[in-house]
Formats: sequence, structure tokens, C-alpha cells
Amino acid sequence: MLLDLARERGSELAVDDGTRQRTFAELLDRSHRFADFLRYEAGLEPGAHISILMGNRVEVIELLLGAVLAGQWVTPINWHLAEDEIRYVVADSDSRLLVTDDRYAEVALRASAGRAQTHVLRAGSELDRELDSVRPRPLDVEAPAGGNMIYTSGTTGRPKGVKRAVPSNVGAALVHHGKLGDAVGLGGQGPHLITGPMYHAAPLMFAVYDNANGAPILIMPEWDASTALETIARRDVAHAHFVPTMFVRLLRLPVQERRAFSAPSLEMALHGAAPIPVSVKKAMIEWWGPVLVEYWGGTEGGVNTLIDSRDWLAHPGTVGRALPAFEVFAVDEAGRRLAANEVGDLYCRSRLSDRPFEYHGDEEKTEGAYLEPGVFTIGDVGYVDEEGYVHLADRRSNMIISGGVNIYPAEIEQVMIDHPAVADVGVFGIPDEEWGESVKAAVELREGFPPSEELEREILSFVRTRLAGYKVPRSIDFEDTLPRHPSGKLYIRRLRDRYWSDQSRQI
Repeated sequence: MLLDLARERGSELAVDDGTRQRTFAELLDRSHRFADFLRYEAGLEPGAHISILMGNRVEVIELLLGAVLAGQWVTPINWHLAEDEIRYVVADSDSRLLVTDDRYAEVALRASAGRAQTHVLRAGSELDRELDSVRPRPLDVEAPAGGNMIYTSGTTGRPKGVKRAVPSNVGAALVHHGKLGDAVGLGGQGPHLITGPMYHAAPLMFAVYDNANGAPILIMPEWDASTALETIARRDVAHAHFVPTMFVRLLRLPVQERRAFSAPSLEMALHGAAPIPVSVKKAMIEWWGPVLVEYWGGTEGGVNTLIDSRDWLAHPGTVGRALPAFEVFAVDEAGRRLAANEVGDLYCRSRLSDRPFEYHGDEEKTEGAYLEPGVFTIGDVGYVDEEGYVHLADRRSNMIISGGVNIYPAEIEQVMIDHPAVADVGVFGIPDEEWGESVKAAVELREGFPPSEELEREILSFVRTRLAGYKVPRSIDFEDTLPRHPSGKLYIRRLRDRYWSDQSRQI
């Protein structure tokens, strides 16, 4: 864990974002100082909330660890969100401190305006001055531990903070980080490359777990396929996390560049967060060798299944078998367990906790996620075969996953229906070779608004001013009437299936 690493390997590199570097001793010192700043300078009690709005920087790791040491909840905020969405997360989490950087400082100040209890602190010289002025107290490993609270949207259209169960004290939490890394093969064998935005749970937490076992973290400020290859080769990267869109872009690099790539140090290319086309995965394994490791899970329960390249080649399309800490099975609409190969709602049984997570401030949503104590769903539909391999078939919520990012149709529909020309709207995902899925909207227009390309541009522009760009539909189908049941339920499949009927996958 970090305490041991700081003592035994204190002078070795722990984190490097290309501009700022920290040794293990410095990482512990700054994380400890931030924890004491939160507790004694900012006056935040255990269980309080802070949030982070900044790019991919060393400080994100320090702030996360500092919150764990201080017993507080920390929320990294997606910087692609619209300003109103950021304001909502800050308010809903009741963040007492919002740490930002120069790039997002103005947005952070506006998003916290009117909230006297939310202080904004800028990373860089301002944060450094605060940390330098702190006189750290002895670290109390028996004190209550904090954790991260990542926001994930739901079918109601408003994001919810997910609180994973945390160990009872700081010492146990630091040890737990390493155990979570071991469970998926992140044992600290070599440098861990962060390729994606650190506001996402997967690239951030996988790196933290690997780091707890001794792996230095290398941070890419932003994704670039050529830079990723160069960094993996030059820095002898052992582990990295990817989403399928990244593999697509890597495969589109010039043949000469792909042939020149050699990285014997690369042991694991961990990937998940979105379905991957079989052809893309086979091409990556052929190029990189059997280093791809796929997982299935979610913010709520973490990694539930895992499968390596060799096993996947023997069972293409599966997302693997349940890890020892979980059991995965499908149930019917009445909650009855289904036999092998029967499609239903997928549930995971935690063997470690009766309540592995909860949704912040929403007991009803929390209870709705559990079939019984310790048995939860993240909304996916699929089946488990006779050998225990899990296969995804669809999503109960019709959630769209584009480039590894979760997009929730209800949130977009709520915005589009406010446009004066829109009488009814349905949003769904359609196949996209690069992104996996892209966002499509079907719109029934109000009387007096004839369909046109100009009106389509106007509606999309209306949405773009109110939501993050990645949530804006790529295009609109104008329909005479949307297919709704008398109860009001929209038959979204009647709209969606015309795009998926000739596909070998349904997500």
C-alpha cells in the first residue's frame, strides 16, 4: 500500500503527467497534507463531500487519496458536461470544496455561484501554497476512510452519485486498493498508462489500484492514438485501460506505423465500458498478441466478470465469467432465476456485502437496484451459458454507450421536448463503426412545423446549448407519429430495430 511504498521506495516515480512528477514519498506527503487541509483548515468533517473539475493531472490522484485519508467523499466531475449539469452535480453532492484548474476555473466559479458553503480552490500555485502551509498531524490509520462518489445517470434523466461501500478505516482502505488491483491482474508489475479522462471511474481507479501495488502512473493529457503507441513503447508500459473506440482509432493508423510498434513490456490492455465488435477485438489480438483483458461491470459494483484473450478467442463475444467475489445470473420479469442460455435481467450477487453500493440521496432508487440483500443489477440484459460465461443481449434502460461513455435517452428527450416545434420525441442508439453507438432522435413535430434540414439544425442547436456535446443526437428522423402504447409507453424498439435488424449485435 502507499504507506509501505513511501517508506520502502520513496524516491521512485509514482505519478507523471508529462508536466508534473511525484515520487511515492511526495505522493503520500501531498495526499496527507491535503487530508489535513480538508479536516483542519477547511473544517470538513468525515463524511463531507468535495468535487474535482480539472483535466488529466497529477493532482487528481493526490486529491482522491487525500479524501480517502480524510474520510470524505470525492466526486470527479465530467468536464464535458454543460454548465447547468456541473452546477447540478455540485449542488446535489453538497460539495463543500470544488478543486479546479486554470482551464475550468471560470466554469467552476459560475457553477458554484450562490453557494456560500462551496469554496473553489485552483490547482497549481494556489493549491500548492495551501499544502505547503499545512503542518501534517500523525496519520491515523484507524480513522474513518473516505471514497469516491462517481455520478452516473439513470432513466429519470438526472445523474445520481454512486457510493460504493468503503472499508471501515484508512489503513484498511489503502490495503483494499491493492487487493482490488490483484483481483483483475493489476499487481504493480510496471508503469500503468492512463489513456482516458480521469473523471471516469475506470481509468482513474484501475490506475490507483495498480499504483497501490507499486506501479507508477503515467497520465496522457488527452487521447491520441499515435502518442499512445509511442508512450507504451518508450516508457515500457505494462498495463493500460482502453475503450473500444480507442482500438478502432489505433487500427486506423497507417500500416507502417502499426508495423513499427513493438512493446514487449505490455502485459495487459484492459478494456470494457462498452461492447466491442468481434472483428475489432480479433484484429487487436492479432496485432498486439493475447494481452487484451475484457471486463464487465459498472460504477455500482465495480468489475464483476473478466476474460483474457485466449479464453475469449475460444468464446468470442462473451464478457467472461464472474470473479470469485461475485455470482452472475439472469432472472425473468418476476425475479425468478433462469436456466442457462435463457435471456433475462442480469443480476450480480456480492459475496462480500449485503449492500455494496447506494445512490446518494435516493433510497428508492437504491432499493430498486437490489433483488435481495447483496443481489443487484446495473440494468443489463443477457444470459449465462452452461459454462458460466456471461453474454450481454441488451440494456433494460436502453442506455446508449458511445465511445465508452454512458448516454441516457431520457435526459436528452427532456431537453428536446422543450423545443417549440417538438410534439413528441424518442432517443436511442444506432450502430456506429467508430463509436460503437451514436445518438439518434425520432421526432414528431407540432402542427405548423414542416420537417426540413433547417429545422433539424435548429433543434440540434437548441439541444447543444443545454447539454454536453456528446449527448447531442447526430441526426433526427422526423416521424408522422411516434409509436406509443395507450399507457403512454414509447415502443422505442420499433424505431431502433430498423437500424439494428441487419447487425450481428444489439448493443
